[in-house]
Amino acid sequence: MRVPLFITLCLTVLLSSCGEYQKVLRKDDMGKKYAFADSLYQKGKYKKSLKLMEQIVPSYRGKPQGEKLMFIYANTYYNLQDYYMSGYQFERFTQAYPKSDSLEIAAFKSAKSFYQLSPRFSLDQKDTDKALDKLQDYINAYPDSDQRMEANELVAELRQKLEKKQFRTAKQYLHVEDYKAAIEAFDNFITDNPGSIYRKEAFFGRFESAYKLAVNSIPILVQERLVTAKGYYRSFIKYYKDTDLAPEANEIYEDLESRLVPTETEPTI
Repeated sequence: MRVPLFITLCLTVLLSSCGEYQKVLRKDDMGKKYAFADSLYQKGKYKKSLKLMEQIVPSYRGKPQGEKLMFIYANTYYNLQDYYMSGYQFERFTQAYPKSDSLEIAAFKSAKSFYQLSPRFSLDQKDTDKALDKLQDYINAYPDSDQRMEANELVAELRQKLEKKQFRTAKQYLHVEDYKAAIEAFDNFITDNPGSIYRKEAFFGRFESAYKLAVNSIPILVQERLVTAKGYYRSFIKYYKDTDLAPEANEIYEDLESRLVPTETEPTI
């Protein structure tokens, strides 16, 4: 069976190209490696291009003629979704070439790389904190950038992730019946996140935690802690009396009132 001429030609070109790549890869000619790596990069052949760039980057780093190489080196990692390396390499690029025309896009892609590394909210958020710092630095440095809106959206997303982690931590303290820790965690959340979507639940959680701490305390501490819980109820009702959590809060409050011994100085609601 004869192989069609078109397929034969394609195979010939492919084998020739592979042979040329291997030949350049093995040689010590930095100029040819640079040119071939750039050619592969422009064609979107990032893995092959990267192998060549890894061989020549140390020789060009910090030199004016290496500016383009260092940028496409970082961008190759970015295109391959190796965000740890792209974030690091774009960061190095901005330090090595502070006057580059590509400085702004390198700073943005560095920040966005760290954004991509941000894990789900339940894990350690060190990379999220770094991404927030990098994005905020970018926004401050380039207030009129075309990427400013996207950067702000990424910042908002990451901040909400941190809020969610902090809120869930407080909820977990309540779940495991560590009521003192829960009260403190909810209190800190309310202070730290004035505009959070979890703010209503945090006010309710603080009240519920204080109530449960009171009713599970030794007798000598119950009354004092019920009064504290009553104060948290007032704070919740002040802002959220018409919300879906108000009926449950009111029910808890009724039980709280039935346990509370009236005093002459105790104000009424």
